[in-house]
Parts: sequence; C-alpha cells; structure tokens
Amino acid sequence: MSKAEKTKQFIIEKTATLFNSKGYLATTLSDISQATGLTKGSIYGNFANKDELAIEVYKYNSSLLSKNMSRSFSDEFPKTLDKLHAFVDFYKKNWRSVFSNGGCPLLNAATESDDTFPNLQHQVKKSFEEWAGKVSAVIIQGQKNGELNGKANAEEYASIFIMLLEGGILLSKTTGDEKFLNLALNKITQMIDNELNILPS
Repeated sequence: MSKAEKTKQFIIEKTATLFNSKGYLATTLSDISQATGLTKGSIYGNFANKDELAIEVYKYNSSLLSKNMSRSFSDEFPKTLDKLHAFVDFYKKNWRSVFSNGGCPLLNAATESDDTFPNLQHQVKKSFEEWAGKVSAVIIQGQKNGELNGKANAEEYASIFIMLLEGGILLSKTTGDEKFLNLALNKITQMIDNELNILPS
C-alpha cells in the first residue's frame, strides 16, 4: 500500500465504530478529526467529502461481518446442517462484540439511508442481497447433497432467517435485553432442525 492508501485505511478503521454507533449522517467532521487525530484538511485530502468516507466505512464494516459469517459456511464444517448451526452460533457467541461496536452495520445503515443517502442505500441493498445469496446457496447445496428438504424454498428460508436475526438484534439492542435475539436464534434453529433437516437427528 502507498502512503496515501495507508492513511485512507487508517481513517476508515479509526472511524468504523464511530460511524456505526453514532450514525452515518450524525457523525460530524469534528468527530472524525477527534477519532483519527488528524486535521480536517488531512481528512479532506484523502476523501472528497464525508459521504465518500461514510460509504468506504460502511463497506469496511459490512465486509468484516461478511468475512466472519463466511467462516460458518467454510469447509471447516463439511455437513450443511453444521454450517447452518455455525451461522446461528456466530451470533450466540459474538452478540456482545456486535453490540459494543454499535450493532449490525447493515441494520444501522439501512435505517438511515433511504432517500436521504441513496448511495448508502444502494450499498446496503447489495449487502443484504449478497448475504441472502450466501445462505440460500448453502441450503441449495444441502438439498443437492440429500441433507435438506428438497421442497423447501431456499431463498425464502434465507430471507426469513435474516429477518428474524435483524429483528432480534434491533429489539435486543433497543431494550438492552438479549432475550429477543435469543428468541430469534432459537426460532431459526428450530426451522433448521424441524423444517429443513430430513436426516434423523
């Protein structure tokens, strides 16, 4: 990486939690300057404006989440059911870390992007589509392997899993009570075991 690229990456990493916690629209240039220790001139020397930085920070935050979740779908778990359970376990084990960094970056960005920040909205839409695609691909592979119910609609189940998960995160983060996320995760587990699984447990 060049010096300029390193500086850009430094700014992105230093403001990742800030943007995710305070909000992409509410975060000010002064907040960014304080978080990085850089002058406003230095920041604008690397990014055209705050919106450009916000987009790059969102990409960084969402890519970290994507990489962590992708480990659940790796060859480390040869059976499809193990992959799906690992996906659920990721949130059971890491919800404190997710919350301490401001919550789910996709959910946070989705709630404030809409018409006021269309470029961010486009990125969030892309992230959710990629996420749903990964989950449905795992289900489809399990159906091909004869592990999962071949009549199940993989895309629908992937969407339902994401809706339950994001709803659980939203309620738990808002109320400060993890029970809502656990309810959502338990429901997903039940669907995996009782609706998708066709092999004897």
